[in-house]
Amino acid sequence: MFELFSGLDAWLVLSLVLALAFVLTFEFINGFHDTANAVATVIYTKAMPPHLAVILSGIFNFLGVLLGGVGVAYAIVHLLPVELLINVNTAHGLIMVFSLLAAAITWNLGTWYFGIPASSSHTLIGSILGVGLANALLTDISLSDGVNWQKAIDIGISLVLSPIAGFIVAAILLLALKRWMPTPKVHSTPESRKETKGKNKPPFWNRLVLILSAMAVSFVHGSNDGQKGIGLIMLVLIGIVPAKFVLDLGSTTYQIDRTRDAAIHLSDFYQRNAPTLTEYLALGKPGNTELPKQFRCDPKLTEPTIAALLGNLEGVKDYHSLSEEKRIDIRRYLLCLDDSAKKVSKLDNLPAREKADLDKLRKDLTATTEYAPFWVILAVALALGIGTMVGWKRVVQTVGEKIGKQGMTYAQGMSAQITAACAIGLANIYSLPVSTTHVLSSGVAGTMVANKSGLQGSTVSNILMAWVLTLPTSMALAAGLFCLGSYLFN
Repeated sequence: MFELFSGLDAWLVLSLVLALAFVLTFEFINGFHDTANAVATVIYTKAMPPHLAVILSGIFNFLGVLLGGVGVAYAIVHLLPVELLINVNTAHGLIMVFSLLAAAITWNLGTWYFGIPASSSHTLIGSILGVGLANALLTDISLSDGVNWQKAIDIGISLVLSPIAGFIVAAILLLALKRWMPTPKVHSTPESRKETKGKNKPPFWNRLVLILSAMAVSFVHGSNDGQKGIGLIMLVLIGIVPAKFVLDLGSTTYQIDRTRDAAIHLSDFYQRNAPTLTEYLALGKPGNTELPKQFRCDPKLTEPTIAALLGNLEGVKDYHSLSEEKRIDIRRYLLCLDDSAKKVSKLDNLPAREKADLDKLRKDLTATTEYAPFWVILAVALALGIGTMVGWKRVVQTVGEKIGKQGMTYAQGMSAQITAACAIGLANIYSLPVSTTHVLSSGVAGTMVANKSGLQGSTVSNILMAWVLTLPTSMALAAGLFCLGSYLFN
């Protein structure tokens, strides 16, 4: 880890330390902001003592980050347009990262202070979109190209559908429990059980399911939300010290050969589908053999981009042997080829089998650019895990008592948590960022409706207002900070 500071100017070291501190602060806040939702039901139902619950939740969040991979991390990174990703320089990278993180941290702290279960995922995504749009305005790029809208739409759909699914599935699960296990003790609240049985804790098997599902939510929360911090740190490192992080310097000769082979097979793929793709990719066009001096991503430059990539990779066995400029160029070529391949895969006249082949080639192309060093994963895991252990009280009361007109029953807690764990786990499989907050809160609301308990209008309206306002507010904050930073430092 510490070798990344070697050879850097003092101001650059300070900037890098501050940027990394900002990211880890965001993850720390994310820990106590979102994990309150993960342990809300298990604490409210008295299945576990609060401090034990948050400590175990912190441990499972930590493990979730370590074992979660980087698929969601780069789904977040690629919200930014490929042109911005390939042209990040030190000043630009710092302004970008500080703007989006300052906006996200501000909104997260504000909603946590008022005990409103707002989404850290929503906030971060809004901040990234704000930076992308502000960059487009400042650089005369069309707004349609300022953000990776296809990725934004995919993520937006997951963020919208996941709480709706959480509401419906949790309600159905509660109704199933009412039918199959109508025994009153399953459907008691902590208060009613204490009054009738004189017991503070739920029945044994209810308690076991509540604990296991809470830890499952913590684990999948760590693997989903932790990756967002990993993606942000990689943006910081690539923007400030590109020579060391634009490519995975730990790549083996086999991985480098695999990347080279992917480029060759991609060229073969395009030639095989030339009747369909000639016009879109300008295949075989006279004069289309060299890249322009001012490099840009353009599907019509695919052939010269592949040629340039193969030229730079010729005979390379170790990325350490390449100059800084060549590493940066290789990353640019790989990102652009992946971006063009992704656009090609969306064309209607390409057969489904060919699209599947293209998706496999894209994974091989990005094998040495979509990565994270272990110390990055460990740092994020620690920040999220430690953050989990503080600040949970405000949101626990909201989830347990203020969503419904009656307190939460054991069956409701189990239904909401099992639903949240499954929904977030599926999102991890498909590399989609979702909101733990919204999935769990909507699950609790669904069980309240299914239980005919009714909903507290003020709390639900606050949650919905936060859900609606988070995206535009974080976008506006990040865009404003990015424009201000660009004006002051450029």
